[in-house]
Amino acid sequence: MEISSPHMDRLDGASANRKALTIGAVSKILSREFEDISISKIRYLEDQKLLSPRRTPGGYRLYSQADVERLRTILRMQRDEFLPLRVIRQELAAGSREQSDRGGSASLRRAASVESGKSALLGLEELVDQTGVGPELVKELEDWRLVQPQKVNGNKLYDDTDVEIIKACAELARFGVAGRNLRVFRTAADREAALLEAVIGPALRSSNHNRRREALDNLETLAASCNNLTHLLLVRDLRKLTGEE
Repeated sequence: MEISSPHMDRLDGASANRKALTIGAVSKILSREFEDISISKIRYLEDQKLLSPRRTPGGYRLYSQADVERLRTILRMQRDEFLPLRVIRQELAAGSREQSDRGGSASLRRAASVESGKSALLGLEELVDQTGVGPELVKELEDWRLVQPQKVNGNKLYDDTDVEIIKACAELARFGVAGRNLRVFRTAADREAALLEAVIGPALRSSNHNRRREALDNLETLAASCNNLTHLLLVRDLRKLTGEE
């Protein structure tokens, strides 16, 4: 149950700057731009540590105008760029969207790109220092092919993508999700990559530079669309799990 009153449900524009909003009022305001917004989705984003509304002594959520704008930014990144929540969380933490400066997320952007680029390669010791995980977790993720380091002169080197994968797996490990439980993601990624290779592989192997460049652009778009579909299917199943659908 959330706090509700007629005057709070009518808050918008200038009045929203002065008064706190209930979760229902926030959902109503944002529904003008996002038709699929719901109270359960806002709660889910809060559970994912993307929102931190203040709470009354009774535990009810109250949202400021800054909370509403942050939520609007999150929803736009999902809708317009098909970004996964992990990437959105990193972007917001860097303050790149609020400050119109996206340089702070450059490393993560490279990691998420299907086109490889130049990035710093880390040894195991540097990797452990940067991610804060133990070498035993890194080895476990390698055993399950979730992390795939390069070998240079007999040494294992890790790139931006490996770093982000390890951080994501470490977050899941906090909830008791071990490497063997994560192989479902490896299997799903293999199947998705095989599908995209079948669709666009011939163009990627073309000797024509323009055709290959177009294929790379299309691959980025297809990968983002697949990611968005996966996210939507997961959200639907989670709603069933919580009994809110």
